[in-house]
This record gives sequence, structure tokens and C-alpha cells, in this order.
Amino acid sequence: MRTTARSLTGTALAAVCLGALAAPAAHAGDSGTLEVSPSVAAPGTSVTVSTRACGPNGHGVGDAQALGAGQFKVRPGAHKDLAVGTFRVPEHAKPGSYRIGVVCDNGRTAAGDLMVRHADPTHHPTQHPTHYPTHEGPRGHVKTGVGGSVGPDATRIAAGAAILAGAVAAGTWARRRRADGGRG
Repeated sequence: MRTTARSLTGTALAAVCLGALAAPAAHAGDSGTLEVSPSVAAPGTSVTVSTRACGPNGHGVGDAQALGAGQFKVRPGAHKDLAVGTFRVPEHAKPGSYRIGVVCDNGRTAAGDLMVRHADPTHHPTQHPTHYPTHEGPRGHVKTGVGGSVGPDATRIAAGAAILAGAVAAGTWARRRRADGGRG
């Protein structure tokens, strides 16, 4: 009975795994999604698009001709299987929704939408920043558990030695007590 149940369970598990592996191949010709950031932009704004449709190769050509921005290259991004490209919204772009597309070297396509809105002409910043912050790296030691990497810490060394000495003393006492109990 157990052998039959195990073989049926194994067969069912194998079928599920094969189905999961076959699923990506079944969708190889389908279109993918294209993330557009920002999704709402004003003329002159730099827009970044990203998609997983291009796979590990990550190369392709983007098309923003409907917007008047022409074509742009899509290359592998910082994240695994993510292809990224950028283009600038032309100054002459009219408000509205535009379809942005990508054709990957692997034959897959991806598409997304960009909404163009003109900035409010009555809004003008009253102040311009006089100081632009600079990023400074972390300071001090990082306590990651790698012994000795940050220098000696006398308090922790003394505490560790005391714990070790206590364990040795307790072990010696227990051995002597056991040895005395065996003689009598």
C-alpha cells in the first residue's frame, strides 16, 4: 500500500513539475509588460522603461515614435532578467496617452503606456536650493559577528574568558563528584 501511494505521489509531483517547466515555453511568443517610469511625464522629462520580456540576454529596441521620441536601445539592467532603456519626452509633445513598445532580440515584445501632461505654467518655484546634499558613506565599525575584525574589546574578552573558566570548573567538579560517587 505504501509503495503504491509513494509511486502515485511521485508521479503526481513529477507531472506538476513538468507542467511548471513547460508553462514558460508555452508563453514564449506572448507579449510582456513594459513598466514606464514615471508613468505621467511632462515634456523634457527623462523616462525609463523596463521589462522581463527580453530574458537573460536583455537586449532590444524601444519605440517611442508615437510620442515623437524615436527609437532607443534596451540593455540588461541591474536586476536579473530585467532589460532597461531610457528616452526623453520631446518638448513639442502634446498632452495625451502614448503607447511605448519594445522588441527584444529574442523576438518577444512588451508594451506600456505613458501619459504626457504639461506642467502648470502658473507654478514657479519661489526658492532655489543653495546647498545640494552630498552622500557620505557609513562611519564606524560594523558588528557583523566576524571575530577580531573590529579590534579587541577587553570587556567582551574578559567575559568570554570568565564563561570558559566557569565551564571548565563546572566540568571538573562534575567529574570529581561522579568519580567519588563510584567508589563508595
